[in-house]
Amino acid sequence: MQKVPVLLFLAWVCFLFYAGISLFTSGFLLTRLELTNHSSCQEPPGPGSLPWGSQGKPGACWMASRFSRVVLVLIDALRFDFAQPQLSHVPGEPPVSLPFLGKLGSLQRILEIQPHHARLYRSQVDPPTTTMQRLKALTTGSLPTFIDAGSNFASHAIVEDNLIKQLTSAGRRVVFMGDDTWKNLFPGAFSQAFFFSSFNVRDLHTVDNGILEHLYPTMDSGEWDVLIAHFLGVDHCGHKHGPHHPEMAKKLSQMDQVIQGVVERLENDTLLVVAGDHGMTMTGDHGGDSELEVSAALFLYSPTALFSSTPPQEPEVIPQISLVPTLALLLGLPIPFANIGEVMAELFSEGEDSQPHSSSLAQASALYLNAQQVSRFLCTYSDATQDLQVKELHQLQNLFSKASADYQWLLQSPQRAEATLKTVISELQQFLRGARAICIASWARFSLVRMAGGAALLAAACFLCLLASQWATSPGFPFRPLLLIPVGWGLAGAIVYAGLLATTGLKLDPVVVCAMAAVSSLLSFLWKAWAGWESKRPLATLLPIPGPVLLFLVIRLASLFSDSFVVAEARASTFLLGSFILLLVAQLHWEGQLLPPKLLTIPRLGSSASIGPPRHSGTYALRLGVGLLLCIRLAGLFHRCPEETPACHSSPWLSPLASMVGGRAKNLWYGTCVGALVALLAAVRLWLCRYGNLKSPEPLMLFVRWGLPLMVLGTAAYWALASGADEAPPRLRALVAGASVVLPRAVAGLAASGLMLLLWRPVTVLVKAGVGTPRTRTVVTPFSGPPTSQADLDYVVPQIYRHMQEEFRGRLEKTKSQGPLTVAAYQLGSIYSASVVMALTLLAFPLLLLHAERISLVFLLLFLQSFLLLHLLAAGIPITSPGHQPVFPAIHWHAAFVGFPEGHGSSTWLPALLVGANTFASHLLFAVGCPLLLLWPFLCESQGPRKRRQQPPGNEAEARVRPEEEEPLMEMRLRDAPHHFNAALLQLGLKYLFVLGIQILACAVAASILRRHLMVWKVFAPKFIFEAVGFIVSSVGLLLGIALVMRVDGAVSSWFRQLVLAQQR
Repeated sequence: MQKVPVLLFLAWVCFLFYAGISLFTSGFLLTRLELTNHSSCQEPPGPGSLPWGSQGKPGACWMASRFSRVVLVLIDALRFDFAQPQLSHVPGEPPVSLPFLGKLGSLQRILEIQPHHARLYRSQVDPPTTTMQRLKALTTGSLPTFIDAGSNFASHAIVEDNLIKQLTSAGRRVVFMGDDTWKNLFPGAFSQAFFFSSFNVRDLHTVDNGILEHLYPTMDSGEWDVLIAHFLGVDHCGHKHGPHHPEMAKKLSQMDQVIQGVVERLENDTLLVVAGDHGMTMTGDHGGDSELEVSAALFLYSPTALFSSTPPQEPEVIPQISLVPTLALLLGLPIPFANIGEVMAELFSEGEDSQPHSSSLAQASALYLNAQQVSRFLCTYSDATQDLQVKELHQLQNLFSKASADYQWLLQSPQRAEATLKTVISELQQFLRGARAICIASWARFSLVRMAGGAALLAAACFLCLLASQWATSPGFPFRPLLLIPVGWGLAGAIVYAGLLATTGLKLDPVVVCAMAAVSSLLSFLWKAWAGWESKRPLATLLPIPGPVLLFLVIRLASLFSDSFVVAEARASTFLLGSFILLLVAQLHWEGQLLPPKLLTIPRLGSSASIGPPRHSGTYALRLGVGLLLCIRLAGLFHRCPEETPACHSSPWLSPLASMVGGRAKNLWYGTCVGALVALLAAVRLWLCRYGNLKSPEPLMLFVRWGLPLMVLGTAAYWALASGADEAPPRLRALVAGASVVLPRAVAGLAASGLMLLLWRPVTVLVKAGVGTPRTRTVVTPFSGPPTSQADLDYVVPQIYRHMQEEFRGRLEKTKSQGPLTVAAYQLGSIYSASVVMALTLLAFPLLLLHAERISLVFLLLFLQSFLLLHLLAAGIPITSPGHQPVFPAIHWHAAFVGFPEGHGSSTWLPALLVGANTFASHLLFAVGCPLLLLWPFLCESQGPRKRRQQPPGNEAEARVRPEEEEPLMEMRLRDAPHHFNAALLQLGLKYLFVLGIQILACAVAASILRRHLMVWKVFAPKFIFEAVGFIVSSVGLLLGIALVMRVDGAVSSWFRQLVLAQQR
């Protein structure tokens, strides 16, 4: 079997999985239809005249404006409890002292001094809690769908009706300063704008200081109607340090001073809105739907009285999107067309001196306008998509008709208003809340046909992996024609389907076209392969899965159908892995493989045959298992608790050193992290020295001797700068900033250079010419002359290698006919493994830079676990690595700025690539290192017992010059049969894809069955997304790892060919 067909076959199988994932995703994570309709003053929201209080007033649109100006201070990630006062000490309980409490004291003073002028609300945010989605909600009044979270990297202009568009259409001057996300959402909409890069979460001050430079001069100039200031320091402080760090107290105190300065400059016709777009977790992250993430602060204030009553004891909870219709009507603007929020009715009373009846009527009028607008949107949306539930929509329309009739009757009979006013308000609020609920439920719509098709394609691809992995070992199985035929059928199927769509005028969907190509190629392959395979064995023999592995896999897949197990996956997987190891140890004991060698010949109870000797001693395997269990336990110390387990406390070791308070502890941890780096480097060098590859004069080994230490030094220096950047003297900050850019890029450049050397000269051997030997003699071969074909060359390579080892050790003087050899080689027995280990090391250092410093200990444990796993595999024990925790708040966004502290400009792919590399680093490393599962047992041959040569009688003289023990061939044994080597690589790749694919299949089936489950968007959808992206990363890494092994194999063949030709000359 040739190398290229193996890679092409694996790439085709990956394409089948990609097509299945895309098809399922297109049915499971559909986005809602965004209507382009717009509200206008010329078109009332419903039939009939405008409500009471709107006619005859200057500037009136749907309702007369109450304010002519608005200042919106948007503090990113302003969690609700950040606006709470410092809790008083309760006798008998320890005092509560948190850095973020009581720092916004100006809000509390205003609430106490002017209770009718201000109000504090708990703003209930709809997930996902990412900034771009929250800005869409705060301006359109609608709800972004789940999959919109992915566009937080690339914000696109909002096409729906929104407040900014209504303001510009009305000729209002909108001035913006702050987060440059608004630039992409509302291009060209601002009369004046000051944008600052928003994505550098390590920078706490640049955006906020830039806003303060322009905020007060702009307010004093008066050349604005709406002023928006979007501060980012609180959010970035949460990402960098967490909410409990002293820096958070400083940043909130700065925001308090900003609010005081704005309040002092407000005029009577101006409304101040201080809002947070979302909250943050205890670790400072956001993106999910935990209570801390969806709870934001909202503060309203005006120099004139706003409310007729005093604030309640506990702040009222309101949906975040309620701010949109409220601001629109207060400013005399139409409510945006797609809004589904409910107006904050108490803001439409006429101050503290107003009559109760007049205030209630104004509130009913605002609610009626709001209900008309929402009813119009529901009718338009249902006509466009037929997506809303018909029964619930009909009930809502009946409720609105009744409320509308009661409101009209109320206007016509004001003398009986007191009896029906509260009823009208209650009915309108019930309608608005019901409309929001039906939209939330309906926008989680699914395409069952696509979901079923994607799951079926994933299942078929998994089945293909199992079958093809067994067919790969069959001699002469025609993979090349069986690959070309399906590809041809797949292209034909895609072209036919695209042609049918073109002739019928339907829209061409690339996802469906790829799925059709995948299905056509898959069916044709299975048909041709099954029909052309001569040995018709039973299906059960084609699926050989060991019992313990099957049990482990079934339990793993079953756990994906339980939200509790998915939430606790990090702990459940490690427990399952530990139990699996103990089970295998018990199985080895029962089979007698842990008994002393002298007892292995005694038949076991119920067994008529004696047990053969194990590959390694039972004590050796037991030590490896105990070591692996210890590593798993140590790795469990670095854990992150899910949001759903409040009793759990995340490990403090996951945070960067810069968030630590205290110099001694920080220095100790820094030394430990640098020690882990040095230990990792020393382990790799010792391993290469152990197998002799480090003695090679090749450029790659020179890089190992000098380049890897430089990478360790650069990483340690970068960590030192990153952990103490805020403590650097002012005169050195420019130097520190420059070094923070240069050092990560230098480490990445060194890693790239090492990988290029690895691909260029992967053969790391030491070649020595024999002393005093003629250079005209030929290499010993079992043929009459030099190899004349590739088959001859492949056959003779192991023999050449054995004789070269013997010559190098000086134990072979002469043979009977060929004379002394001219060349001795060294280190070929580990040539493949050395290349893979080097690739993993070169990948590990740049990936390590993207993580917090103390994760270096996890990387060291990861390499140690991999070493133990590989040795257990060599002992005959199969092990699977544990999983990961799929939660959006756990994504480390700061990785996007390693080496790019000033941001990436308009580029979005590079930060996405860096964050993805941080999130899926373990997937990439395990996939690239997957060929070691095949190579390591051969490598461990050097540690096992060596066979003594059996000498015939009478050859004592020759026996004295021959080695007493046969030197192991190790990885050169793979070249005894190149066809089997390539087939083994193919089989390994297919089985690895099967293990990954069966997990993504289980996630897809679980999401399909539980699509109406309460936790579908919190647990099952994120799990599916993480598994899908992880599969893509792992499959690409697998192809790269196998391609690297094939590159080394080709380089070894070329090296031997040149050696043979040189000997012939």
